[in-house]
Amino acid sequence: MSERFTKGMARNIYYGGSLFFILLFLVLTLDTVIALPERDNRNQLTAEVAHGKEIWEKNNCIGCHTIMGEGAYFAPELGNVFYRRGAGDEAAFKRYLAAWMAAQPTQAPGRRQMPQFHLSAKEINALAEFLIWTSHIKDNGWPPNIQG
Repeated sequence: MSERFTKGMARNIYYGGSLFFILLFLVLTLDTVIALPERDNRNQLTAEVAHGKEIWEKNNCIGCHTIMGEGAYFAPELGNVFYRRGAGDEAAFKRYLAAWMAAQPTQAPGRRQMPQFHLSAKEINALAEFLIWTSHIKDNGWPPNIQG
């Protein structure tokens, strides 16, 4: 190899490196697309879950809470709230969520206050269905502990 770094060598490194990383990107994208159906719980998606997601978005819950690490870190992570507060029992979780939402704001000293959204029982049930559905997504063990 010569002592000089020529334009042709630089071009070959550029094109070769670009081709390698484009192929790597395509392979990783394909791997993700293949893995998603078994991880994202899409077979359990219902109209009630979609309605709960609409309520989540309409009330800007992500402005304070996170789901699987996405959102604001002002209030607790809700990706595992079904297991944390309902212990895996859907009926118990729905009762808990309805009572929690009705009790807001708690006015407890030293605590951040969640606003009262005045949701109907149907809306709270839909929100509960969305949170239950979210808790079943295979998310590599996120959050790292039960407290979120």
